[in-house]
Amino acid sequence: MSRVQGIDPAGADERTQRVFAAQAERWGAPLNPYPVYARRPSILRSVRAMWSGLDESGLLETGLTALVNRRVAALVGCVF
Repeated sequence: MSRVQGIDPAGADERTQRVFAAQAERWGAPLNPYPVYARRPSILRSVRAMWSGLDESGLLETGLTALVNRRVAALVGCVF
């Protein structure tokens, strides 16, 4: 549990709800840090832009991106 409370996804603006809905469809629920990012919509947009940029760059294959995410999560002690 983060020390900063995230927003309630049901009370988010429409754009943020679409992000949460896409995550719920893919992962079963919004990913833990995103409700915290959504406290500041500009930060949420920036994080999404970073991941979109990595996807569009073609520098990392989709499968490799997933492995990098898991490795980083393990290094920082995330149970993701």
